Amino acid sequence: MRIVVAEDLYLLREGMVRLIEAYGHQVVATATTGPETLEAMMTWRPDVSLVDVRMPPTQSDEGLRAALAARREVPGLPVLVLSQHVEQLYARELLADGNGGIGYLLKESVFHADQFIDALQRVADGGTAMDPAVISTLLSTGSSNRRLERLTEREHSVLGLMAEGLSNQAIGRRLFLSESAISKYTTAMFGKLGITDDDNSNRRVLAVLAYLNKP
Repeated sequence: MRIVVAEDLYLLREGMVRLIEAYGHQVVATATTGPETLEAMMTWRPDVSLVDVRMPPTQSDEGLRAALAARREVPGLPVLVLSQHVEQLYARELLADGNGGIGYLLKESVFHADQFIDALQRVADGGTAMDPAVISTLLSTGSSNRRLERLTEREHSVLGLMAEGLSNQAIGRRLFLSESAISKYTTAMFGKLGITDDDNSNRRVLAVLAYLNKP
């Protein structure tokens, strides 16, 4: 993969660069400010960009704004954003365009190397990679709680893993269930939530995330 890394903290930025390169991928550019991030993304059109939400010059949401601006120019341009804390508003904005190739991870996830690289690859492939903590926040807030209350404990578990971006097969492995069993759970779950089922796994994830992310 060709990757842009946008992070203003030197040690974290260099650590991510070395980790990415150790897994055989290429960091084509780094950025330390919002404007630099947008320029790098538009210049290189990388397979995926790794972008810190809060960056100079304002240290507010400069990185996220740069990523969203790049995706407006190039719809579906893959981006995985990193945040220190779960910010539901940022998740909502990231998911608003309804396209794939998106991810939202907490910075602590970087220390789980295999999972971190897997998330980058999933986003680069046009899928989604959402941190479990983000999913937990979306599940516990918003106007969708009334319908969520209809779900069984097992369906809640399947929903959370699906929203992270896992396929039915991967969910089955995580929960020690067969893929056919997971398919039955998802069909029942989507019926209760009023979401149209779809064989395309990424569209299913986006449908779930859009539903959970209702204001």
